[in-house]
Amino acid sequence: MITVYTKPDCPFCDRAKSWLEMNDLAYDTINVMEDSEALDFIKGKGHKTVPQIYLNGELFVEGGYTGLSKQDPQILRERMEKAQ
Repeated sequence: MITVYTKPDCPFCDRAKSWLEMNDLAYDTINVMEDSEALDFIKGKGHKTVPQIYLNGELFVEGGYTGLSKQDPQILRERMEKAQ
């Protein structure tokens, strides 16, 4: 399942989650302001912003919401199936 690293009051996080929902892609969220290990994880990967979109601990979509909105949902589904 996709993991979206988010923080409160983040419009790009909200847009990313809405895009995933509209395209029937299952996801979990982790609020990095409440989970210090998650914050350390994304910082350790070199990220300075959220949302960050991961699958199985690896960056799934580069560029947060902007990168996600340019993706073909069917191709993302295929990539998710291969990763299982």
